Amino acid sequence: MSSSVKWIALVGILSVSVALMAQQPSSKSESMSAPASANSETPPNKSKEQQPPSNSAADATGIPSMANPPAGIDPKSGKPLYETIRENWASLSVKGSELTPEPPLLGQVDEQEKFTRNLLSLKWRPGDPIDVYVVVPKGLPKAPAVLYLYGYQEDTERFKDDRWCERVTSGGVAAVGFVSALTGHRFHDRPLKQWFVSELQESLGSTVHDVKFILDYLNSRGDIDMSRIGMFGQGSGATIAILAAAADSRIKAIDLLEPWGDWPVWLAKSSVVQEDPEKARYMKKDFLSKVAPLDPVKWLPTLKNTKIRMQQVADNESNPPECQDRLKKAAPKQAQVEHFDSVAQMTTIEGGGRLFDWIKDNVHSLPAEKSSKVAVARNAGK
Repeated sequence: MSSSVKWIALVGILSVSVALMAQQPSSKSESMSAPASANSETPPNKSKEQQPPSNSAADATGIPSMANPPAGIDPKSGKPLYETIRENWASLSVKGSELTPEPPLLGQVDEQEKFTRNLLSLKWRPGDPIDVYVVVPKGLPKAPAVLYLYGYQEDTERFKDDRWCERVTSGGVAAVGFVSALTGHRFHDRPLKQWFVSELQESLGSTVHDVKFILDYLNSRGDIDMSRIGMFGQGSGATIAILAAAADSRIKAIDLLEPWGDWPVWLAKSSVVQEDPEKARYMKKDFLSKVAPLDPVKWLPTLKNTKIRMQQVADNESNPPECQDRLKKAAPKQAQVEHFDSVAQMTTIEGGGRLFDWIKDNVHSLPAEKSSKVAVARNAGK
């Protein structure tokens, strides 16, 4: 059995259990699996997440998308909206960037027996509305929360899945799902040669800034315990989780599944970029200098007060072993680093929803906001 087929079969097991839906390592994919609908492999400039979004109001789940961007042209300058963005992607802070949050737009509210799912459109950047799913367990006046950010090939399908929502909110933890820049519904009105890695500085920098504004929004709701915030990330999402935790101290725990990092080596050796005809450009000095400030190897050692788990899988072609080793060595002393020989081994240990237990347990263990009602409600739900 080929390595590619083996990964597809093993990841399929995890996807069915709604435990680990990461991305299948290949020359185009990112790390642990592909989206359930992606059964074929295409070059980076033709991958699913780079196609213009559909104009349909809802997908097969019946839950609509809030993101239906305009033609993408600034009426004043005539330029594409993405070219009008004034943002310092090299900085983890939004200071110096011209980003103005607009009032949130509430879309569908889905009431289930154990949780309530809100679809919102949040926007602070020209031409880039973001679908954000806030899934809150019932019975808690203020719940701790975990942000979920998967890899660059993922869109929002999983956040619409009732089984996934029930798993991540079990035990009394809210879940907040969104996708990174140049991903899914956020890729539109761009040249098709652009994709997550070709615009790596923008992809990472923009999404780190997004996390800040998403946390600001959560704080405004009143039903989230902002003293107990965690983030789960996979592949490129795990990289962003590291950078976001370094940028915003409100993130107290991060769960990292195969984070990318060590850019000079990763860009040279990762299977993610090998079929990109422009891959040689990623090794040039100007490209590497732009992404150097966004290397998680630089920021991991600074997270001395953050709860950290990092999981690495040996037979993952998208993450070179040299990069895995650099990230492991960069992790602060309190970090819990787990190594698996294969996806099969990880499936056995983390399947059945157990993948989410660590981050939920660790946000619960953080000191709660001073409210006896929170503790009473949580205990009542056990």
